[in-house]
Amino acid sequence: MELPVMPPVKPMLAKSVKSIPPGMQYEGKWDGFRAIIFRDGPEVELGSRTGKPLTRYFPELVDALRKNLPQRCVLDGEIVIAREGRLDFDALTERIHPAQSRVKLLAEQTPASFVAFDLLAVGDESLLTAGQADRRARLVAALETARTPVFVAPATTDAALAEEWFHAFEGAGLDGVVAKPLDLPYRPNERSMYKIKHERTADVVVAGYRFHKSGPVVGSLLLGLYDAGGVLQHVGVCAAFSISRRKELIEELEPLRMDSVADHPWAAWAEEAAHEGARLPGAPSRWSGKKDLSWVPVRPERVLEVAYDHLENGARFRHTTQWRRWRPDRAPESCTYAQLEEPARYALLDILSGGAS
Repeated sequence: MELPVMPPVKPMLAKSVKSIPPGMQYEGKWDGFRAIIFRDGPEVELGSRTGKPLTRYFPELVDALRKNLPQRCVLDGEIVIAREGRLDFDALTERIHPAQSRVKLLAEQTPASFVAFDLLAVGDESLLTAGQADRRARLVAALETARTPVFVAPATTDAALAEEWFHAFEGAGLDGVVAKPLDLPYRPNERSMYKIKHERTADVVVAGYRFHKSGPVVGSLLLGLYDAGGVLQHVGVCAAFSISRRKELIEELEPLRMDSVADHPWAAWAEEAAHEGARLPGAPSRWSGKKDLSWVPVRPERVLEVAYDHLENGARFRHTTQWRRWRPDRAPESCTYAQLEEPARYALLDILSGGAS
């Protein structure tokens, strides 16, 4: 492989802002695996956000990219999987599997798509120093004949339309809007763009915690919600604290700390069989590797208000939640899924078939 922009390349990133800034290019914020695609004739490589290759996990995409991309190019975009008309991040994570036979099976059962939103090089020309508007025009031209499962992400310079997208696209599994200055060159691994994400609040039960890697202070709080059957389900974590706050949390939760999980609602999770097909506080994963995922149970008696962006498959928080405040006025049993806001459904194909604007 010999291209004007060579792997590995870490993608350009975005910083969070509260509202949509004016005078920029706007796109939906896709919820998938960020990927830099390198193609040089028959050679195709899919690089992850960290620079590690994803190629072996998506053989069906490699074939599709050979059919739909220019002979020599470098693209930035998102690998996604859709189920029932919306993005499914769970199905995407299942694709990262060590067994090649499993990879092949999942490629057939849950094929992935690639949504391109930037062009870093084409032919012998690097576009890293070109402005965003120029790169967008070149991207649209380069993928003019591309067909499913390769798409160009819809984009607009109309801030009012971007505001509509912000609310409507969530129903298809997107998690906000990205704004890009029109004259912005491509800056790998720099937060030069802007992201506007949904934020809502929920009252959750704190049912345990993990220690921080630095020592005996709280690393993350394990959060639960009661389902319709009255069972406390693990729904995510809250983890962004200063060191001093991590120490305070240990003291605050000490009166609730349990000597064992025997009488805890998540007691069964100590058994290996309970982790089959589930994401639980002590479950190993292909992402965590040998990371210590042991946890400390506490009596589920304290309620915490957290901010979150959206739910994954209506069951748990997609990203780490943000601390807001303790809620001593709330009973743990009142923390149910019923309080969570569900966006109106929006067909993913309606977004992708809209093409580039």
